[in-house]
Amino acid sequence: MSKDTEVDMKDVELNELDLEKQPMTGGEVGSSNNSPASTEKNGCVKVKVPDEGDVKFTGLSKDELMKVAGTPGWVRTRWVLLALFWLGWVGMLAGAIVIIVQAPRCKPLPRMEWWNEGPLYQIWDVDAFVGLAGLQGLEEKMDSLSQLKVKGVVVGPLHTVQMDKPATLDLEAIAPEVGVEQDLKSLLEKAHKKGISVVLDLTPNYRGSNLWFSNEDIASTAEKLKAAVLHWIQFGVDGIQLAGINDVIHIAPAAWAELRGIVQANRTEGEKNRVLIGVAGRIPAADASALLDNSGVDLLLPSVLQLGQPGSVWAQAIQSLYSTHNQTSLGWRLGSRTEGHLATLVGSKLVRLYQMLLFTLPGTPVFNYGDEIGLASELITQFPKMEWDLQEALEEKNETLKAEKERRLSFRSFFKTLSDLRGKERSLLHGDFLPLHNATTSLAFLRQWDQSLRFLAAFNWGDAAVTLNLAQTGLPTEATVRLSTDPDGPAVDSAVELQQVELGPKQAVLLQFPFTA
Repeated sequence: MSKDTEVDMKDVELNELDLEKQPMTGGEVGSSNNSPASTEKNGCVKVKVPDEGDVKFTGLSKDELMKVAGTPGWVRTRWVLLALFWLGWVGMLAGAIVIIVQAPRCKPLPRMEWWNEGPLYQIWDVDAFVGLAGLQGLEEKMDSLSQLKVKGVVVGPLHTVQMDKPATLDLEAIAPEVGVEQDLKSLLEKAHKKGISVVLDLTPNYRGSNLWFSNEDIASTAEKLKAAVLHWIQFGVDGIQLAGINDVIHIAPAAWAELRGIVQANRTEGEKNRVLIGVAGRIPAADASALLDNSGVDLLLPSVLQLGQPGSVWAQAIQSLYSTHNQTSLGWRLGSRTEGHLATLVGSKLVRLYQMLLFTLPGTPVFNYGDEIGLASELITQFPKMEWDLQEALEEKNETLKAEKERRLSFRSFFKTLSDLRGKERSLLHGDFLPLHNATTSLAFLRQWDQSLRFLAAFNWGDAAVTLNLAQTGLPTEATVRLSTDPDGPAVDSAVELQQVELGPKQAVLLQFPFTA
């Protein structure tokens, strides 16, 4: 028999069975069977075994299933499974409700205006910032400012006036050496595309000794200013800045109220608000607080933090303003048009430290043009030229110039990192302020918001190293270094014991730790 026949038919031959086991079909053994019912020889049977694939399981019929399903055992099983299902569902629902009820509630976010969301950048002299290109050159620099996450630029003053001569004041005219109205319009369009607002400084006698001329001229000057504010607001600027507002409020309170009303009246629900920024000179925190109450400005920039003052005075001033006013109305700055740039005042070694301080205080950080690269001048009254060729540092052949450009680039990188961080982290953007330490040349405080990441800033502007004990109830035993002003200081992402925070001379560090219930 062939192999194919064995596979296909699966015949089983019984030829080799013992004779006594062979089936008999009739007659004796060995006799032939001639009946038509069989053609096989006597003693040989072929049995066909069916293929496994040919066997089909048909299951129980409907009647059989119904019969089985109705038995008491299956009925009880179904009821038990149904009860378990509903018990499980109710249990999960109850668990979800308990989790929702017991979970800590998220704190509602405070109302933030655009001038609270990032640093403001003051450009007193357009020519010093971009050369002779004027407003057209300033427009070309919007990309660079956007990279720094600047939210607003304060430009000017741009109006025409002769020093100490109120009759020459024209607040609605742009100085021809700076540009024309169309240049300002183009600047506004470019800045807005980059998410940057433009504020116009309209301080009347900005070149003179008295910013509003004489006391006798304040009322008439305020009248001119009202018309100018309305003109520029309707032109499309995003706000007005005025310096020396102390005297105006006291001498011409009615004119000041009308001026403030013009800015507020040109606000539309659902659109970006116009801002009125007031600038005050060197005044104590108590006077700054009173000025905020009396002026009604949206943002006040007082020179409250004076270099040379001990950390205890700074801590008291910051806490005083923070505890009595919403931080959205507080602006912090070091340096001004009359005082000079940050690096001019503090020196290059402390630029990063004070950049970190301004970015971590509760309120709006305000910088002068060039503060991001440590720009300085030999004389406070000079406006240093902005440097724009820093990216060519690697190609510089002069090693001294190359090192200087690389240093300025490092300042800019540090500034950008801080600006990015403040814009992303709620604790730094609008978090609570808690003082932790103050001494003659050191300061430390905590910024925290709800369940967000916490930040602890510690500063030592002195000439000697200090060790701060910042361990307090409610704080963890250690925190992680997020940023350091000194490359030789604590490494980023390293752990620091809060009981022993070591700071070298002129060094600051920003620590972070997570929220814990």
